[in-house]
Amino acid sequence: MRIGTPLSSSSTRVMLLGSGELGKEVIIALQRLGVEVIAVDRYADAPGMQVAHRGHVVAMTDGAVLRAVIELERPHLVVPEIEAIATDMLLEIEREGLAEVIPTARAARLTMNREGIRCLAAEELGLPTSPYKFADSLAELRAAIETIGYPCVVKPVMSSSGKGQSLLKSPRDVTTAWDYACAGGRVQQSRVIVEGYIAFDYEITLLTVRAIGGAGKVETYFCEPIGHVQVNGDYVESWQPMAMSTTALKKSQEIAAAVTGNLGGRGIFGVELFVKGDQVWFSEVSPRPHDTGLVTLCTQRLSEFELHARAILGLPVDVSLRMPGASAVIYGGIEEKGIAFEGVAEALAVPQSDLRLFGKPESYVKRRMGVAVANGENTDEARSRAKLAASRVRPVKAQ
Repeated sequence: MRIGTPLSSSSTRVMLLGSGELGKEVIIALQRLGVEVIAVDRYADAPGMQVAHRGHVVAMTDGAVLRAVIELERPHLVVPEIEAIATDMLLEIEREGLAEVIPTARAARLTMNREGIRCLAAEELGLPTSPYKFADSLAELRAAIETIGYPCVVKPVMSSSGKGQSLLKSPRDVTTAWDYACAGGRVQQSRVIVEGYIAFDYEITLLTVRAIGGAGKVETYFCEPIGHVQVNGDYVESWQPMAMSTTALKKSQEIAAAVTGNLGGRGIFGVELFVKGDQVWFSEVSPRPHDTGLVTLCTQRLSEFELHARAILGLPVDVSLRMPGASAVIYGGIEEKGIAFEGVAEALAVPQSDLRLFGKPESYVKRRMGVAVANGENTDEARSRAKLAASRVRPVKAQ
C-alpha cells in the first residue's frame, strides 16, 4: 500500500459507512497514517464526523443514495461500520471495481443479517451453535419455540447492541418479546431468530485479524480473548485477557479462523463465542471493530482500531498484549441534546484509568455516551478501577 498526502491528488481515501464511537477511533488511527477519511452516517455530527476530513449525512439503506456518495467521493476503500447498509449495492460497487469493500461486500451482506451468518456457520461450515429457527409472525414464533423449548432467546435478524433481544422463560413472555423484537430491528421488518439457551460459563469476544503477513499473503492473527458482561444483549463491561482452558482457546481460534476465512478480505473481526468448560459454541461475528474491544485501548500495543487500520491498508500488525485491563460503559442517563459531563477529573483520578467521551450529539437514558478503561495487576483490579471511573462521570443537562 502506497499512502499519499491527504487533500491532494495523491491521497489515499477511505470512506466509513457509519461513524459512531468505534468509527471515530478507526478514523483517528487512519489519519495518523496519513489517510484522507470521509465519514458517512444517518445523522449529523456523528462522533466520527467530528474528526474526519469530510462528512455526509445519507440514508445508507438506500442503494441509490449510497452509490451517489461513493461516486462523488471516489474512495479507494469503503469500510462499513454498522449493519444497516444497502449491501446489495456494495456487492454491485465491488463487482464494478468502483471501490474495495472491507473486508468484502459478501461479508458485509452476510453479517448484517443474523440469518445469513448463522446459516453459514451452522449449515455450511458445520460449526457448533445453539439450536435455532426463524419466524416471520407471532404465530410462527410460537411454533418455533415449541420446537426450541424454554428458556430461549429471541432477536431481530437485523439489529445491534442487544436492541430487540429478549430471554423468554415461559409462554407469557412471547407476545412482549415479539413486539420488542419488531421495534428493535435496524430496518422495518419483522423476521426474528429464536435461539435455544446455552447455559454457558462465560462468553468471549475473540478479535481475529486478517492481515498481510511476512510472505505477502493474508494471514490470521488472534488477540488475547476478551471477557464481557452483557445486560439485555448490550455490552456493559469487558476485560482482557479472559482466563480459559488451553482446549477451549484452541477451539475458539479454530472456529474464528473458519468463519473469518470463509468471509475473506482484510481487517479485524469480532467473533463472539459461548464457552462452558472445554466446549465452545459460535454466536455471532462482526466484520469490524467490536464494542467489547474498546478495552484494547489500554491493553494492547495496537488497539483493535489501529489493527483494523493497518490490516485494511495492507500493513503489518502486532496483536501483543501489554497488560491486563478492563472497560466500563458510561450511559447517557438522561434524554437531552448537547449534554455536559461532570466528574471527569474525579474519574481520571482513579489509578491507571482513562476515558473516552464519544461526543454524541444527543443522549438517551441507555445510550452509550462514553467508556472508562483501566489497567491493573490483574483483570479483577482493572475491572474494579474501570467501573469506579465510569461511576464518577455524571451526564448532566447543559447550562
